[in-house]
Amino acid sequence: MKVTMVGAGYVGLVSGACLADVGNTITCIDTNAEKIEMLALGKMPIYEPGLREVVLRAVASGRLRFSTSLADSLADADAVFIAVGTPESDDGSADLRQVESVAREIGRHITGYVLVVTKSTVPVGTAKRVRALIAEELSARGLTIHFDVASNPEFLKEGVAVSDFLRPDRIVIGTETERAADLLYKIYRPFVLNGHPLLAMDVASAELTKYAANAMLAVRISFMNFISQLCDETGASVTAVRQGVGSDPRIGSQFLYAGVGYGGSCFPKDVRALMRIGSELGVETAMLHAVEVINERQKLVLVDRLEALLGPLAGRRVAVWGLAFKPNTDDVREAPALVMIRALIARGADVVAYDPVASEQARLHLPRGYEIASNAYEALDAADALIVATEWPEFRTPDLDEMAKRMRGRVVLDGRNAMDSEALVRAGFAWSGIGLPDRAERA
Repeated sequence: MKVTMVGAGYVGLVSGACLADVGNTITCIDTNAEKIEMLALGKMPIYEPGLREVVLRAVASGRLRFSTSLADSLADADAVFIAVGTPESDDGSADLRQVESVAREIGRHITGYVLVVTKSTVPVGTAKRVRALIAEELSARGLTIHFDVASNPEFLKEGVAVSDFLRPDRIVIGTETERAADLLYKIYRPFVLNGHPLLAMDVASAELTKYAANAMLAVRISFMNFISQLCDETGASVTAVRQGVGSDPRIGSQFLYAGVGYGGSCFPKDVRALMRIGSELGVETAMLHAVEVINERQKLVLVDRLEALLGPLAGRRVAVWGLAFKPNTDDVREAPALVMIRALIARGADVVAYDPVASEQARLHLPRGYEIASNAYEALDAADALIVATEWPEFRTPDLDEMAKRMRGRVVLDGRNAMDSEALVRAGFAWSGIGLPDRAERA
């Protein structure tokens, strides 16, 4: 199948490269000429494990190419996927201006039937809006050309996006006609042959499914962070509680890990967008509001705890390990680490941070007043305390002797419960995690 993928960002690039890898011919479009030039040179604009290899393989095969011209790629396209950004507006709703712009351009340039697929995360009703805009442009040209609009939300997890796409737990398509459904089935046929389920439904249900899935996962995370607060007050172990709850087959163990809150490009934005949708429809969203409140408070739990342990933070030197919102990505959007660093700076602390891949991205989002270390141990030099904000593998079993030699203090606040607390305490550190018995007083 010949597919045009509009958008060479996280969703568009991963989707386009992986679809090309299984035999489709993909033209990936982006208005950012610098990004297209980078990709043509084999350089990736984002950090995602395995993506470069897939892109290079697909380009070498001739099945993947990059361009800044959507018009030139429409003539022989069977389908056009819209995978542009839908950032959050000031009122919490999804900003659809890029989606609408692409829809208008499609209407201005198509010459025959094409299936238009919204892959961006968009609110219910966007497909109707896309259809109306394309029809409006066709009318202005005095043409009647048949086309279909479908929904195909993505469920990629940053850090494992390539494997998620190639081995999906489900593929969701929302269509209005058999022709559209057949085309999407042909595009995704290699995955269906491997046993991955393709769930066909109406367009509105497919659009809502993405928001519902992310909101449900956010609910689970915030619920366990609420439980972790109860554990902190009662001396219970959130790990034991998680095991007890997660063993219930009606609940399962996924996304029941307590920590310093969720971040990234999806959960925060999608929860707020779903709240906005509910508000516009007159549907009460108190539960989602509570989820967001718990999540935002959780990002400051360790800063407050550090102040309780050390007293006023003015003049204290604090090391922060991890800047990305999760491991295996350079995405720092709404990352808990950035919230913590801003709070530490506001309270007068000197902050030095380290992340294996996200340091440069963090510079774009943080104010002045902090340092970036070249490695994890350099960040510890003369530090009074260490906060672990992202559970990168290299932070799980660090060299404790090297840590003790470099740090001025011995306080370790583990925001992901990722470290060996018993080993740290034996080495003389005061360790404190999330929802686990506090070992700080044992040091």
